[in-house]
Amino acid sequence: MEYQTNYLAVNKESWNQRTKVHVQSDFYAVEAFKQGKNSLNEIELQLLPDLTGKKVLHLQCHFGQDSIALARMGAVVTGVDLSDEAIKEAKLLAEACGENVSFICCDVYDLPNHLTDTFDFIFTSYGVIGWLPDTDKWANIVAHYLKEKGELLFVEFHPVVWMFDQSFSKIQYSYFNVETIEETDEKTYAENPTEKSTDSAFKSVTWNHSISEVVTSLLEHNMQLIALKEYDYSPYNCFDQTEEYEQGKFRIQHLQNKIPMVYAIKAIKK
Repeated sequence: MEYQTNYLAVNKESWNQRTKVHVQSDFYAVEAFKQGKNSLNEIELQLLPDLTGKKVLHLQCHFGQDSIALARMGAVVTGVDLSDEAIKEAKLLAEACGENVSFICCDVYDLPNHLTDTFDFIFTSYGVIGWLPDTDKWANIVAHYLKEKGELLFVEFHPVVWMFDQSFSKIQYSYFNVETIEETDEKTYAENPTEKSTDSAFKSVTWNHSISEVVTSLLEHNMQLIALKEYDYSPYNCFDQTEEYEQGKFRIQHLQNKIPMVYAIKAIKK
């Protein structure tokens, strides 16, 4: 499949820039994390099994907070991310936290050229699938790296959220994967939403993937669904026009609980 833009180069540069902002941000609260604060949310914590001694592959791990959080739960973790800046920071953070986590810098689709191991569990969450154009190739990677009866936990922002414009005032994009979405943002989600605090512009190339597209891709690669859940809130205050209606739970103020904001899939390799 050909794309009009070299999306990997654009997105790698974007995430290198974002990482430099994110590690300093209140959003990620790195110092509190070093002191033991858990970066994982209630949604995924309720769906995670006992990971003691389990080999875990964390796809699209950013600068490694959740990878380290999984290691704190007793897992043997390998994190993967496209951004070399993120992987550099992940290694520094793991060392600062005293956790032995392995990190690999590469595109998810290219992982077989960098990793030959297999895993008991794969974890990937929040703002991940939209950076990949092809869910079939992604599901193939998941199945490739899971041992027999190995499990996947995938937690993601709901595709309905990505249909809206930035202010959630109108539908701008299709629910289905029918277009390549190229955007330039003046700020990253980890910055103060009311002001621009950096001089950078963050370019991105993304795709919207319907839930049926993701589920079908997994089913076609020998994965069996255990759970499919939808949530009417985001655990992150990373969108415009939000309100915190309960501690750590955010909705679009004028849409209240009328749209799904997050979904979670748990699946097992047959």
